[in-house]
Parts: sequence; C-alpha cells; structure tokens
Amino acid sequence: MTENTYKQLIELLNRNSADYRLINHPPEGRTEIVSPMRGNKLSEAAKCIVIMVKLTKKDKKYILAVVPGDAKVDLEKIKNLFSAIYVSFAAQETAEKLAGSVSGTILPFSFHPELQLIVDPILLKNEEIFFNAARLNLSMALKTADYIKITKPRTEDIAQY
Repeated sequence: MTENTYKQLIELLNRNSADYRLINHPPEGRTEIVSPMRGNKLSEAAKCIVIMVKLTKKDKKYILAVVPGDAKVDLEKIKNLFSAIYVSFAAQETAEKLAGSVSGTILPFSFHPELQLIVDPILLKNEEIFFNAARLNLSMALKTADYIKITKPRTEDIAQY
C-alpha cells in the first residue's frame, strides 16, 4: 500500500517536472514533532486528514482535508460546505485505505476516486509545503506552485486556529 503510494507520488511529480526534495528523519508522523526534524515551520506543514461527510442517511463521501500544521480541520465548516447532516474523522482503516498510506503519512494528494481533495488557502501562501512522503521516516518539501499546478485543488476555508 504505502510503497505503491510513494511510487505514484514520485512518478507524478517527475512527470510534471515538480521542484521537490526528500528529507530523511527518524520515524514520526505527528506534524508538531516531525516539523522541527525536517526544518520547517508548523505553518508550512500540510496536515492531511480524511473526513467522512454524511450528505443524507444513505449518501456519504470522503474528503481529504489539508490544512496548515498549526491549525486543525474545522468539521463544522466542512459540514456547512456540503450541507451535510453529519461530519466526522474517517475511521482509521477507511482513511488509510483511501489514502494509500498509514496515518501520519497521508499525502496532500488523492490517488483514489472516492477521496476529494480540499485545501485551506492559507497553506498555499507558503513558498514550499512539507509533508511525510507516505512513509514515517521520509518527508518531502514541494514548491507550492508545483503542488497547485499538479493537484488543482479545491480551496476552501476549512482551518481552525
């Protein structure tokens, strides 16, 4: 799972001539701990959380919410965005399956058709964004302009400070 996701990421970035660098560090997935290890500000880290959105009793969707590392995902804002009846963090097993990597290593990219990417625009004000590269011991610094060009993310105010 994780190895394929990592390969997909690298192939996608290379195919698009993205400007990135890999950063080795001790195994860690918590943004506030790994950020100093890789030398970035918390606000430059892409915190990636899979959210389950219930639109009706029978209809649900999954969102890959990406916010700056010094923020939290505001579930109420996501609920309002979709006029949902209920919003919660996805179950860990579901999140990992949709993201293609374990918690703490989820990428700010969606390779799964059932996982819709939504990014808080404040994160995109950074020159680079930092995130674990589908591995606990390897991170990536990626030029934000390349991230935007490749993902063409839906941007919404979903962060809570």
